[in-house]
Amino acid sequence: MNSALVSSAPPSVVGSPALSCRDVRVSFRGHEVVCGVNLELGHGEWLGIIGPNGAGKSTLLRSIVGLTDYHGMVSLGDGETPSATDVALVPQFPMLPKGMTVAEYVLLGRTAHLGWLARESRADRQIVSSVLQRLDLSEFADRLVTTLSGGEAQQVVVARALAQQSPVLLLDEPTSALDLGHQVSVLELVDDLRRTEGLSVLAAMHDLSAAARFADRLILIDHGRIVAQGNPTAVLQSDLLSAVYGTPLTVQSIDGELVVLPAPRRRVHSQKEIS
Repeated sequence: MNSALVSSAPPSVVGSPALSCRDVRVSFRGHEVVCGVNLELGHGEWLGIIGPNGAGKSTLLRSIVGLTDYHGMVSLGDGETPSATDVALVPQFPMLPKGMTVAEYVLLGRTAHLGWLARESRADRQIVSSVLQRLDLSEFADRLVTTLSGGEAQQVVVARALAQQSPVLLLDEPTSALDLGHQVSVLELVDDLRRTEGLSVLAAMHDLSAAARFADRLILIDHGRIVAQGNPTAVLQSDLLSAVYGTPLTVQSIDGELVVLPAPRRRVHSQKEIS
């Protein structure tokens, strides 16, 4: 492992960060699953979190939005604890309520902005309509969410988070149920929003090639600890990834983009071929 990549403190971002985590720790039944994580997310930055299953990626994101108890500090650039209007989460396994249409479900993203007993306004509904249109979901507006395919449902969950219009967006494997075309369209939409509207993105990503393509920086987590962080070229090293993921991996550059692939299999020749 390249020791130059290993750091317990996050690299400083330009100006005050959009979001900071300081010594964040989470324990389940006496076992620490997030072990003193430090990170800073810059304004308008896409910070990717990668690592094998069970590394603590989802638990870290849930801690940031207050869905999981933690020790340490999570704060915005002004030092305040994030509220429901500051951070939106796209969960890996969303709950879709029965009897609710797609438009009604996406409209729930506006709830954090409403006062006590207030109802959604025309402006709220226009925001929902715009998000559905941008995600090519307008034709699903009146469909019940429980009738959607897995990929369609995941797009709708992303739409709800975008309708919240929070300055920080947390993505927990946001495209795991999508086909390749929709994976690209969703990630490109998020990338466009962060470039044009200053959205800051913290994303746990299973697809290492997609992480390399969209993230400005990567954090590699293993057993709840950050073992490497930096730009994609620095973190996506074959020997480092192979050690952390427990399988031989190779990193190649294709048309200027990094692609992570399983190492070629060694072919076992039969006795007939040998003879």
